[in-house]
Amino acid sequence: MFKKIQSLLIGKALKTTELAGEKFNVIWGLPILSSDAISSVAYASEEILLVLVPVLGMYAYGSMIEIAIAISALLFVLIFSYRQIIDNYPHGGGSYIVASENIGKIPGLVAASSLMIDYVLTVAVSTCAGSAAITSAIPALLQHKALIAILLIGIITLGNLRGMKESARVFGTPTYLFILSIVIMIITGIFKVVILKEIPVQLYPLQQSTQDLTLLLFLKAFSSGCTALTGIEAVSDGIPNFKSPAQRNAKIVLAMLAGIVFIIFGGLSYLSTMYKAVPGQDITVIAQIAIQVFGQNSFMFFAVQATTAIILVLAANTAFSDLPLLLSILAKDGYVPRQLGSRGTRLSFSKGIIVLFLTSSFLVYIVDGSQHMLLSLYAVGVFISFTLSQFGMFKKWMKSKEGNWRHKAFINGLGATVTAATCIIIGIEKFAHGAWIVLICIPVIVTIMLRIRRHYNKVRDNLKIDLHSNELIIKEARTKHVIVPVQTINKSFIKSLNYALTMGENIEVYHVSTNEEETKKLIKKYGELGIAAQLIIENAPYRNINDKLVAYVQEKHKQLKKNEVITIVMPQFIIHKWWHQTLHNQTSLFLRRSILKMRNVVIVIVPYIINE
Repeated sequence: MFKKIQSLLIGKALKTTELAGEKFNVIWGLPILSSDAISSVAYASEEILLVLVPVLGMYAYGSMIEIAIAISALLFVLIFSYRQIIDNYPHGGGSYIVASENIGKIPGLVAASSLMIDYVLTVAVSTCAGSAAITSAIPALLQHKALIAILLIGIITLGNLRGMKESARVFGTPTYLFILSIVIMIITGIFKVVILKEIPVQLYPLQQSTQDLTLLLFLKAFSSGCTALTGIEAVSDGIPNFKSPAQRNAKIVLAMLAGIVFIIFGGLSYLSTMYKAVPGQDITVIAQIAIQVFGQNSFMFFAVQATTAIILVLAANTAFSDLPLLLSILAKDGYVPRQLGSRGTRLSFSKGIIVLFLTSSFLVYIVDGSQHMLLSLYAVGVFISFTLSQFGMFKKWMKSKEGNWRHKAFINGLGATVTAATCIIIGIEKFAHGAWIVLICIPVIVTIMLRIRRHYNKVRDNLKIDLHSNELIIKEARTKHVIVPVQTINKSFIKSLNYALTMGENIEVYHVSTNEEETKKLIKKYGELGIAAQLIIENAPYRNINDKLVAYVQEKHKQLKKNEVITIVMPQFIIHKWWHQTLHNQTSLFLRRSILKMRNVVIVIVPYIINE
């Protein structure tokens, strides 16, 4: 039944040889891997105005353009820098790989931790913003923002579990529709004011200026607007998701992304100044502009709102494409559980997708669907990874001095300097608003990853075999010690005993007595079996059956000679209905946990099927 439901929801299993057909071309790679960056502009302008308007009032819109220009300049610095990463690191991993190879293991893990936090926040922020766009159009749903966001995460999760090709088809087209609707709104809005000389009517009144623009206020607004740059690194992180030639396709997508973000972010910022949109209302800045440009009940207003809601949700798809890939690389290096490195039935990294779904949904629930509470956490992690990747590339060029290294070092050095300064600004400005949480989470995640790696190293050292040694192979037979625990003479015990009899002659049937009368019956029944195996009986006045058996095995274990092994043969009921398991004591399970910690002790489970 489970297999049928799985096949219905995510499709039939794909062969490993079909992986190449699941990868993106340029047309589908752009919306899938760039939707985070493209969607960021939907709320970046609003975040800038949220800082400026309460202080500057009407004068905020003049400063808005200056900040938008500064952010756009930083955008192109990052784009040029990430082109260098795509050229030199074609296997993905972005900041993690660059920082690890050129700066060191710990900086690489810091970059990886920052990216992990960034991707989880991407899902949470984008779906919360999408939920806000929906509730702006349908105010009656305002109280259900968190639930709507979690449902949206579930839909995206399901789409990605179906595989990269399926998710591209489902989620790619709406991204292009968003781009089209916003460009139409930008052109129409500018045309009406500049050419037709219409004077926009403000939807909400603005207070007068209470202060002048200070450097501190400018930097605070700049740090808020830098959310427009989140997602830029996704293309370099996800190079393996592109069809061959992957690097060339990734660079084309990166260039297209730069142009789209510049046009949309610049256009919306300019429209905000024209139409004097006021942030902090129950309706978003984009919705206010759409009402003034097209009219509240017009088709284009709902088209803008619908595509905005969709693109904000689909920004999460970038994280679902890149985070599982990053986790698979970290799993290969031994810093996260190995299971995260395996592909699922549809060739996606399904376990990483599920992890992202659970963590982001929990975060949305905690903040009750408010993206503004999360945005303060968002940008600082992004710019930490930006800075480490740029500094790593700068160090690479300074060390190798290959080709036109001075030009490349200048680009990456400038990128490292600008992103580091921006990171410091964001960290200071957003510290009290929640950025401190990220600064705590990063070292915690790094510590966890180091402990996981240490565990895997210990396991490797324990399992490692010297290829020049043959001492591990037993050259001569050794006496086997076989123990068959028994509480009741029944069919499952008989099956276990029959198996034990095939293993050797030194067999002991071990019984812990807690009831004298029951033990006498057991001795009688055992005698009727006519088995030569010795029956060992030990009393347990405190009814500590498991402790007695473990102590007995430990005593036998001390007496073992070199290369001798104790084998414990235990029956295990196989029950078809899961809830029936709760009706039976789990003696074998508890025993296994204790006994398996001993060296040279083997437990053999003999299944006995209970027919329904």
